[in-house]
Amino acid sequence: MSRGKSVLAALAATVLLVMATGGTALSSSATTSGTASAAAATAGCGKTPTLRSGTQSIQSSGRTRSFILRIPDNYNNANPYRLIFGFHWNGGTANDVDSGGTSGFTWSYYGLRQLANNTAIFVAPQGLNNGWANSGGEDLTFVDDMIRLIEADLCVDTTQLFAGGFSYGGGMSYALACARATVFRAVAVYSGAQLSGCSGGTQPIAYIGLHGLRDNVLNISLGRSLRDTFVRNNGCTSQNPPEPAQGSLTHVVTAYSGCRSGYPVVWAAFDGGHTPGPVDGSTADDGARTWTKGVVWNFFNQFQSTTDTTPPTAPGTPAVSNVTATSATLSWTASTDQGGSGLAGYNVYRVTGTTDPLLGQSTTNSITLTGLTADTQYQVYVRARDGAGNLSANSAFVTFTTASTGGDTTPPTAPSGLAASGTTASGTDLSWTASSDDVGVAGYDILRAPGATGGTFAQVGTSATTSFSDTGLTAGTTYRYQVRARDAAGNLSPVSNTVQVTTQGGTTGTCTATPTVQSQWGTGYVIQPLTITNTSTATTTSWTVTFTLPAGHTLTGSWNATVTTSGQTVTARSVSHNGTLAPGASTTSFGFQASRPNGNTALPSGYTCTSA
Repeated sequence: MSRGKSVLAALAATVLLVMATGGTALSSSATTSGTASAAAATAGCGKTPTLRSGTQSIQSSGRTRSFILRIPDNYNNANPYRLIFGFHWNGGTANDVDSGGTSGFTWSYYGLRQLANNTAIFVAPQGLNNGWANSGGEDLTFVDDMIRLIEADLCVDTTQLFAGGFSYGGGMSYALACARATVFRAVAVYSGAQLSGCSGGTQPIAYIGLHGLRDNVLNISLGRSLRDTFVRNNGCTSQNPPEPAQGSLTHVVTAYSGCRSGYPVVWAAFDGGHTPGPVDGSTADDGARTWTKGVVWNFFNQFQSTTDTTPPTAPGTPAVSNVTATSATLSWTASTDQGGSGLAGYNVYRVTGTTDPLLGQSTTNSITLTGLTADTQYQVYVRARDGAGNLSANSAFVTFTTASTGGDTTPPTAPSGLAASGTTASGTDLSWTASSDDVGVAGYDILRAPGATGGTFAQVGTSATTSFSDTGLTAGTTYRYQVRARDAAGNLSPVSNTVQVTTQGGTTGTCTATPTVQSQWGTGYVIQPLTITNTSTATTTSWTVTFTLPAGHTLTGSWNATVTTSGQTVTARSVSHNGTLAPGASTTSFGFQASRPNGNTALPSGYTCTSA
């Protein structure tokens, strides 16, 4: 990170000045460009934008002001985007926020730009004299003017405006929460205080505050005071949320109960000093490893638009492999969801000149088409679908011809010795003895059925070798596998013997824990969500999940659970808002981030869940 050592001294002087004068007098005017309930298309929707990513200039309150704008790489002018403001600290700059300083892209806009993954527009305003004194409300007006300019040129979801900032930038974010509660959906205040005023301050807005116990620049009591403003405004139940012990180098995240629907308040206290990027178990200030970015992103990300009418991007051109007389495997570059309902899967169609029939569906970016006709040309394309049922544009067409049977009607022999090994909470490795064929074995189909008995075997993959790794399984769940061989003419062998596996974790007690990898990079990864499901017939009031980190991996952040570690064993316990689950109900709020040695691609395993 690029905050210089002089920041603390400069900020301390600012704090004394502002607190001595009781804050700054602000304008009482407030724009009403959006509400918290219904999305509205801005004038920029459907337009070819003139704004570009980079530094922009604007006239505001008789001054020339500047800000840095980041537009998604795959910007679609029909898709309303979130708009997220990141405010710098005293002595900092817009470039510090935009670049991420020494932590680079992983800390750009306090880490949110990486986690947003091209689903949001970001703005880093530049404060006057590198601060946010907000004299006469001029910084509030500056924000109003930036919003007006951006919404006129870009497609923005007016119910999805967010702001966050550290220290003086936190004070500015708090000022927006006070004066622009009908404009912004939520704010995040990192180690802030009332430094930029609070005009109004009586309306509800979703609020998350993060503060260090040992902050020697802005005492944590100042952050608690900001938090309590919105505990009151949002109708939350008053409480003294737990905070970690000094010397523990940990953090505790508390979601207040009783808040008005849509207006949560979260408090994240950590054993550390004046920093936006604390790291558990360390005194480091590291944007690449901090837990705060995951907590804030998940707080913002819970707010979604009421409707999704924007289709995903088109898939890449399909590539064809493993073509036989009756089957072919397609793979393509994945699409990106742009409307907020999530990517649900893909449809594969055959071009016929009239109504194109559906050949198959897949939840991944590959599929093996079966039941094809020998010695026949197929022209196919792929469309992505999202959770709201929107279909993307067609991918490019690809043409292939199935093999001729060549008079070969003899199937291969059945594979034998099917065995499973290396079973984890989410996957298993299969191996078997090769089949034989009078012409030659082209490959193998892997079949899977749910449970120890019953259920239908369905194809879940193919292999050109005598092994296969099945991933994405549910923890604590039993599966059965069979394998069959196929030759180039499409003849299928009898199935192999059946092997049964039960994935690790998830079945202790009355709940299951299923991890999902949200993102990963060379030296770390994010598991979000870790879905907790109540498998009992009674309502639970709490849950506890344990899992094991691979050797060399370190937990760097978590959210929506109270987390402790002992060696490589992690224990996560529910918090007030996600422990109560009706029978069959799930919560997807819990997640965590970990670091790992570069090149080590292992993931946590052994998830178990107990409930009460």
